[in-house]
Amino acid sequence: MKIERNLYLKQLIGSRQNGLIKVVAGMRRSGKSYLLFNIFKDYLLSTDVDREHIIEIVFDDISNMGMRNAEAAYYFIKGRIHDEGIYYVLLDEVQLVKGFEELLNSLLHINNLDVYVTGSNSRFLAKDIITEFRGRSYNIYVYPLSFSEFYSAYDGSHQEALDVYYETGGLPGLVNMHEEQERKQYLSDLWKSVYVRDILERHRIKNESEFEELLRVIASAIGSSLNPLKLSNTFQSLKKVNISSATITKYISYMEDAFIIKKAARWDIKGKKHINSLSKYYFSDLGVRNAVVNFAQSERTHLMENLIYNELLVRRYQVNVGQVDLRTTDAENKTIRKRLEVDFIATEGSKNIFIQSAYHIADDDKMNQELRPLLNIKNSYKKVLITGDSSRPWYDDNGILHIGLIPFLLDSQSLDF
Repeated sequence: MKIERNLYLKQLIGSRQNGLIKVVAGMRRSGKSYLLFNIFKDYLLSTDVDREHIIEIVFDDISNMGMRNAEAAYYFIKGRIHDEGIYYVLLDEVQLVKGFEELLNSLLHINNLDVYVTGSNSRFLAKDIITEFRGRSYNIYVYPLSFSEFYSAYDGSHQEALDVYYETGGLPGLVNMHEEQERKQYLSDLWKSVYVRDILERHRIKNESEFEELLRVIASAIGSSLNPLKLSNTFQSLKKVNISSATITKYISYMEDAFIIKKAARWDIKGKKHINSLSKYYFSDLGVRNAVVNFAQSERTHLMENLIYNELLVRRYQVNVGQVDLRTTDAENKTIRKRLEVDFIATEGSKNIFIQSAYHIADDDKMNQELRPLLNIKNSYKKVLITGDSSRPWYDDNGILHIGLIPFLLDSQSLDF
């Protein structure tokens, strides 16, 4: 079944002929190649672009091994140019080309080329090419299927689809797998043989078990504030393993560069500054996260928080974790400092939205607990409580928007109610 990834297609269309290299980035198996070589190519053809003006090279295809050096690829592309019309160059797995930087730089000098590239090696798109081509590239980040994209290909109710999505996530390769065990096996094989292997080989990490154990610890701590020192102490106290905070910092950066995890930094709402001592880490795909812990930890409270975080990124918000410090007095009139956490601050330009995630509201006490951080933010920005149900959006007397998770996920404009 074809899933129309319109959000990313619009970005590709909007960046046509802008004079920059279009870098389609994202974790492996998130659908980058399909987006470029199927969806975008079909769009080009539908707008009467001549097939001869679309130059495609898939560098991990054995038939293209001879073009895995910059000079051979360059002259192949140049040889396909026969007139002054615009030619669209689609390059997949370009990191396999020895000297790909020189190749892309040279293509920028040909005025009637519009260049689009993907790649999958750890760090290739996250750091190497973005650093090398800063100011000369336009980056499009492709995430695994959002819930609304996943549901468009699911035959069942919203809740049934959500239950599956919580368990095995949104990698496009799962769409045609209907058996739970098949999906889980796919993810279990993938996280070790592809994601971890990429990082180990790229960075020549010798202690594989140490790296994998750190990934498991992070996967078990979704929703918890972490830093390298805290993680190092966890290894020493619970795992009886000595791993320095400096090594942990490096390992985490490798995971981020491969798009496996994302960091949500802590933001002091009143002080208007980042607090670098503690951050939260979320997985780019719930299914991969669950595979890392062998599908043994499925606490919906934390998975829902991860799901909301991912959805906000898909909607192109910058996302931080909020902190509100309060000073109150106790029964003896002594000053007490309390720290309240806002799950997410979603920022777009000058607009901020403060968001709380609550899987289940059992009673008024729980409701008051969830609303308290929002009520103590003294500004006019929108405040939202997302609950783990299907409740339609409504505003309470304090102007806080309440919305169920499913309506929030299915409508990309849901935060604008």
